[in-house]
Amino acid sequence: MTSTDKQFMRQAIDLSIENVANGGGPFGAVIVRDGKVVATGVNRVTANNDPTAHAEVSAIRAACQKEGSFKLEGCTIYTSCEPCPMCLSAIYWAGLSRICFANTKQDAENINFGDKFIYEEIERPANKRSIPTEQFMRDEALEAFRNWEEKADKIEY
Repeated sequence: MTSTDKQFMRQAIDLSIENVANGGGPFGAVIVRDGKVVATGVNRVTANNDPTAHAEVSAIRAACQKEGSFKLEGCTIYTSCEPCPMCLSAIYWAGLSRICFANTKQDAENINFGDKFIYEEIERPANKRSIPTEQFMRDEALEAFRNWEEKADKIEY
């Protein structure tokens, strides 16, 4: 951890504190490339009625738009709390190079922002999850996968 890391983490923490005062959740995130802020995000789940509007996802969306790319290699994300499963997945899909966080998932659990149940659900077979899950029409759906596989000008991700 460098003094620069501390500066960007302080910014993420400050965003989380300000966001609580502005009607959002207690989470903030900052994405940095080469010592410069690319984008920031805060949790606006209840404010925007959007369950995906977590700080990390919001920051990733803004950074990708700014960079004109769906990949953020070479970037670090500083987040006020350890990313939840959705945010962690988004971080991996976006290809960020480093994750730094302040509060832990246990700290979030302690104030009723727990995501342990999601980790548990992921481990269960689909037919044993708490939300009824059914698979059907696979043969028809495979057509899109075949078309993708054969597409010569696709952009891999």
